[in-house]
Amino acid sequence: MLKPEISWTDFEKVDIRTGTIVAVSDFPAAKNPSYQLEIDFGTLGKRKSSAQITDLYTKENLVGIQILAVVNFPKKQIANFMSECLVLGIYGNNNEVVLISPIQKVENGSYLG
Repeated sequence: MLKPEISWTDFEKVDIRTGTIVAVSDFPAAKNPSYQLEIDFGTLGKRKSSAQITDLYTKENLVGIQILAVVNFPKKQIANFMSECLVLGIYGNNNEVVLISPIQKVENGSYLG
């Protein structure tokens, strides 16, 4: 189902930036299987996020991956953890999340436009 049409101005309000995952830890307190991520967004600094990406990714293979994330949502409390950004992914055939990553490495904090 196609979502309702939005204006260009609406889209411009969403701040999507590149960041590199620098640390990953288990998140046993989460309701659904998740990792706690620390992501370096360059001049924006490091931010934390909870991500339900355990189906396709191990902690070890996530470190160093460059991803896209929304950085201007309000912080969200997830169990005992404060998520500071929303990592973007695409749902696969079995509802597993595939991370969105630039094909070429770019500077952390670069914005989608």
